[in-house]
Amino acid sequence: MRLLMMSDTHLPKRAKALPAPLLAELPRADVVIHAGDWVDVATLDLLQSRSARLIGVYGNNDGPALRARLPEVARADLDGLLLGVVHETGPAQGRERRCADRFPDLDVLVFGHSHIPWDTTTDTGLRLLNPGSPTDRRRQPHCTYMTATVTGGELTDVRLHRLPPRTGKPPENQWSPDDPFG
Repeated sequence: MRLLMMSDTHLPKRAKALPAPLLAELPRADVVIHAGDWVDVATLDLLQSRSARLIGVYGNNDGPALRARLPEVARADLDGLLLGVVHETGPAQGRERRCADRFPDLDVLVFGHSHIPWDTTTDTGLRLLNPGSPTDRRRQPHCTYMTATVTGGELTDVRLHRLPPRTGKPPENQWSPDDPFG
């Protein structure tokens, strides 16, 4: 089972559209995960229409229309892997302990909010993943998203994907298919 993970898309404020390399991953994913801060309902509609299965939550920048359609916390059993999704986990310091205490039944927790990619495992074995943002890199060198594989209840092949820089002037937010993807 192939997972595609993203968060903090902030459309249309940070970009006009999701980047082409990310959209190209949608048909290959069995499960698409979005950890909040969609900002617009159109992105939710797009991902629902193009995903075999979508698991998403709302974030602090999501208004009433998104909150009416999405939970604050989502949970799923993916081939025996107990996965959770939440937007905010608080400050980086102490995150592992807080999340292990709050989600003792999970194997993996995908979160967002910081726009900073994260991959750690707590002392209880809970894997914490933040895919970063595909549209708003903030203080990071690249916009990012993650993919992974679930087989027999195990998460493998976790990969952080760096997106190519946007071309054109900032308001246009166009992605160039000629930029290397790496």
